[in-house]
Amino acid sequence: MAFMTTVLAASLALTPGLSTLSTTDSTGPIDGTQTGAVTVVETFRAAAGAGYGAVTYDPGSVPLGSHVTVRERTSDRGTWFELRLVGVQANRTFGAHVHQQPCGDSATSGGGHYQNVKDPVLPSVDPAYANARNEAWLDLTTDAHGNGRSETSVRWRVRAGEARSIVVHEHATDTRPGHAGTAGGRLACVSVPFV
Repeated sequence: MAFMTTVLAASLALTPGLSTLSTTDSTGPIDGTQTGAVTVVETFRAAAGAGYGAVTYDPGSVPLGSHVTVRERTSDRGTWFELRLVGVQANRTFGAHVHQQPCGDSATSGGGHYQNVKDPVLPSVDPAYANARNEAWLDLTTDAHGNGRSETSVRWRVRAGEARSIVVHEHATDTRPGHAGTAGGRLACVSVPFV
């Protein structure tokens, strides 16, 4: 699976209109024996009829034609995630999280955040559950060209079929009780076949 996904990502990198930032390295910076890998390289498109690879809900912040690369590496000790944005709004901090559902026409299509230990109360704004150890947070700040990168490692693996996208939000993720995990409106989404 890892080899096929890496080969797919390499071929996507050569497809006109898609980002050339694809990384086909089969290792990620997590300890342990690697058990899976995914690389997704996409161009942001309009949400309506896009096929839902990567969609923008706010072209002023995440313009049509800007690019996204997502990498996931799993091992027997956890998961490493990486998010790269290219050509989005410059000099801005975005929140970003792994979400439960794939992208769709509506900004709410991605569902809620994926949580390793599920909060019994929804929406989840309790810092005991909505935190960077229990969720995968990938907040980033772009440079003057609108490019940014973030990564995170967690000591768990995604349950099969329960995480399907990364959603980019309008500001950095809040950590205060009653607001934990919130990051404003949903600006864009990329569907990811997490392993």
